[in-house]
Amino acid sequence: MITVNLKTLELTEFVAKGDEKQHSRATFPLLGVHGSQDLASVYFEIEPGDRLGRHTDSAEELLIVLEGELTATVGEESARVTQGHIALVPKMVPHDMKNTGTTTARVIGVFGGANNIVATFEKEWLPIHSNVVDTSQLN
Repeated sequence: MITVNLKTLELTEFVAKGDEKQHSRATFPLLGVHGSQDLASVYFEIEPGDRLGRHTDSAEELLIVLEGELTATVGEESARVTQGHIALVPKMVPHDMKNTGTTTARVIGVFGGANNIVATFEKEWLPIHSNVVDTSQLN
């Protein structure tokens, strides 16, 4: 059995080059490198007024809002999502999340059918100096 405590995760702070409002803290608590065979996960936090950043993922993703109030945009559709909401993001469909509330938003994304994911953002992330996050390169 593999278990992860979301409350004790070490998060990396990301900010888009030239856009301080594209800002989050994130980690990948479950990937192939951790022993997963057919799924992966990402956990991220977004402060009020900030957004994750428009991007695509190489696998279908289920976003689960643990805390906060956000606007989720998937393709051309947007919806308000709060604690307890889930949103399905099809593979390779551009999507984003913006914190429209007054507290830190906490979200977990679960990717089906893959234990490693490639996320391609429209803007370059710092500190990694790339717009691509390839989880097969993480340990």
